[in-house]
Amino acid sequence: MINWKIQAKGTWTLLKKELLRFWRVVFQTVAAPVITGILYLLIFSHVLDSRTEVYEGVAYSAFLIPGLIMMSLLQNSFANSSSSLVQSKVMGNIVFILLTPLTYLQFFFAFLIAAIVRGIFVGLSIYLVAILYIDLPIVHPWYVASFALLGGALLGTFGIIAGIWADRFDQMAAFQNFVIMPLSFLSGVFYSIHSLPPVWQKVSQFNPFFYMIDGFRYGFFGVSDISPYISLTIVLVFFILLAGLAIRLLKTGYKLRG
Repeated sequence: MINWKIQAKGTWTLLKKELLRFWRVVFQTVAAPVITGILYLLIFSHVLDSRTEVYEGVAYSAFLIPGLIMMSLLQNSFANSSSSLVQSKVMGNIVFILLTPLTYLQFFFAFLIAAIVRGIFVGLSIYLVAILYIDLPIVHPWYVASFALLGGALLGTFGIIAGIWADRFDQMAAFQNFVIMPLSFLSGVFYSIHSLPPVWQKVSQFNPFFYMIDGFRYGFFGVSDISPYISLTIVLVFFILLAGLAIRLLKTGYKLRG
C-alpha cells in the first residue's frame, strides 16, 4: 500500500510538472490554437455555408465544428508530449527526470495524461466559443467523450514516440509539418469522404485521423461516413499498438539514456 502511494505521488508530481509547463504559456499553447480553429470556422462557413450541405438538415458551419475541434485536439495532444520531450533532450534536463525512481510506466502515463488534458482543453474551448454563434446538438455524448479521450491518447502516445526519436527541434517540426498536418487536413475535417472520387475514398480509409474525426462527428449528429463501432475499434487498436511501442522505447531507454 505504501509503495503504491509513493508511485502515485511520483506520477502526480511529473504530471503536475507537465501541466504547469503548458499552462504557463497558455496564450501560446491554448489561446493560439483556439483562435486558429475559430478563424477556420469563420472563413469556411462564410464561403460555403449557403452553398454546401454535407448531411441533410445540417448546416455546413455546424458540420465543420466537430472536425475543427477534433483536429485541434489531436494536433495539440501530439504537440504537448513531443515538444516536452524534445525540449528536455535539447536543454539536457531530461537527465533530472531519468535520475528519479520513476518507472517507465509512470513516465508514460504522466506525459500521456498531460497531452490528453491539453488537447481536450483546447477542443472544449473551441466548442464553447463556437456554440455562442451556432446551434450544435450532441446526439451521442458517449461517443463524443470516447473519441476525444482515445484521440488525445493516441496522438499523445504518438507524440511521445516522436519526441523520443527526434534529437532537434527541426526534426520535430518536420514531423509536425509532413506527417501530422497532412493527415489532419486530409481526414475529412472540411468534407465528407463520399464527396471524393472512389479511389480517394479508399485512400482516406488508410488515414487513422479519418476514423477519429468521423466517429467524433457521429457523436454530434448521429450520422457518419463509416460505422462508429468500426472507427472506435480501429482507433483503439492503433492506440494499443502505439502505446506498446512507446512503452518499449521508454523501457529500453532508446535515445534517452546515453
